[in-house]
Amino acid sequence: MSASPRTRARTRTRHRHNGWGYLFLAPWLVGFFLLVLGPMVASLALSFTDFNLFDPPRWIGLDNYSQAFFDDERFWNALRVTFTYVFASVPARLAFALAVAMLLNRGVRGLRVYRAVYYLPSLLGGSVAIAVLWRQLFGSDGLLNHFLSWFGADTGHSWIADPDTSLLTMIVLAAWQFGSPMIIFLAGLRQIPRELYEAAELDGAGPIARFRAVTLPLLSPLIFFNLLLQVIGAFQAFTPAYVVSNGTGGPSDSTLFYTLYLYEEGFTQFHMGYASALAWVLFAVIAVFSAIAFLSSRYWVHYADVRS
Repeated sequence: MSASPRTRARTRTRHRHNGWGYLFLAPWLVGFFLLVLGPMVASLALSFTDFNLFDPPRWIGLDNYSQAFFDDERFWNALRVTFTYVFASVPARLAFALAVAMLLNRGVRGLRVYRAVYYLPSLLGGSVAIAVLWRQLFGSDGLLNHFLSWFGADTGHSWIADPDTSLLTMIVLAAWQFGSPMIIFLAGLRQIPRELYEAAELDGAGPIARFRAVTLPLLSPLIFFNLLLQVIGAFQAFTPAYVVSNGTGGPSDSTLFYTLYLYEEGFTQFHMGYASALAWVLFAVIAVFSAIAFLSSRYWVHYADVRS
């Protein structure tokens, strides 16, 4: 049974509208397939080969992954350094961001100016110029040592060159870039009804109790959002460690971030097959942490419009 003329006309109209939609989506689709999906598939294939950019790839199966997990000590050191950086820098950055957001939410005059000033480090913190500045601040004759000299402390210590403190400087740099999550927290705080705080205060709740009973539950979706973004970004950190350590991950590989080691294997040693395998290991690590975050969110993330 053939469709009626009216049905055929509606179908042609729908297809015509869909065609315009696909036409406007075409630049994004072309970019996605050529610049994202295509390179991902290529790197996955290369991760099973021995490839040095000069000779044709040679299939070796799982040897790259076996080498990473069983024969490469620097791989495990890069993972240890990266995990330490992630678990130390992300909580510090989010804590600073939330603290500053709560201060700015108290009705500070010139809020827009303060918001812009605090957001500025997030725009500049990953740049080469700021990383170079960081080397000067924590060098043997840097600003930090000049400050400590006022209290009679030893001023000859280079925080960057010391394996015990070099990673700490990277963590401080990451915590200094709290502006982006701070802006998100501030927007969320301004959406919390004032009546809830007043009701909690009437019930005898102090500042800490109000923070735990009102602020944290209502802000938990944004905490989850910021946590997920910051963890993914921390695992992919590269520029500060590259500049501060002159691309070596030193001293003694104490700032050998995983992405820095991946870059070294791929573009310094030209082990592109091995570097591709390292990239997919990092992809798996980020995917696992993201899955854990989403699975655990049901127990601590509270949405105002969800009814139990």
